[in-house]
Amino acid sequence: MTKEKNVQPLRSAQEIEDMRWALSRYASARDLFLFNLGINTGLRVSDLVPLKVKDVKGKVHLVITEKKTGKPKRFMVPKAIREAIEGYIRGMQEEDYLFPSRKGNGPISTTQAYRALQKAAVAVGREDIGTHTMRKTFGYHHYKRNKDVATLQMLFNHSAPSITLKYIGITDDEIDKSLENFSL
Repeated sequence: MTKEKNVQPLRSAQEIEDMRWALSRYASARDLFLFNLGINTGLRVSDLVPLKVKDVKGKVHLVITEKKTGKPKRFMVPKAIREAIEGYIRGMQEEDYLFPSRKGNGPISTTQAYRALQKAAVAVGREDIGTHTMRKTFGYHHYKRNKDVATLQMLFNHSAPSITLKYIGITDDEIDKSLENFSL
C-alpha cells in the first residue's frame, strides 16, 4: 500500500512548532490535539485513536493495553498535557472518543491520522513524516533531555538500548556527526 519511508523525529522546537502551525492551518483541532498528545506521551497512534474521554479525564496516569503487544501499559501524563486535555474535552461526554471520526460513531483510523500528518508535512516541505514521527519525537527529546536510554527503552518496550537509539534517530545523528569533519 504505502512505500517504505524513513520516518524521522522532529529534532528541534522549531520543527515541532512548524508541524503545529501546519496542523492548525490545514487539518483540524482534533488532529492538532492528536499530534500534541502523541509527542508528549510517546504512545503509538494505534493506542491513541481509540481513547475515550473517560480514559483521560482527570487522570494523572493512563492505563492502556497496547494494541501491538497486548501488554498493559501505565504512564504518567505530563502536567501541561493534562491541562490541554481538560481544555480539549470540555463539553464532551465520558463515552465520546477523543478523536471521533466524522463518518460513523467510532474513532478516526490510524490511516486518517496518517493523512492529517501528511497534509501538514507537505505544508512544511517534509517527506519524512508519518504516524511514528510523534513517538520518535517524544523519544528523541526525552533522550536529549535526560540521557537515559534505559528508561526510554522501558517506556517503548524495546528489547535493547541499541534498538531504542536507532528508533529515535540518535544512532543516525551520531554517525553523521562522526563523519561531518572526517577526511583522509
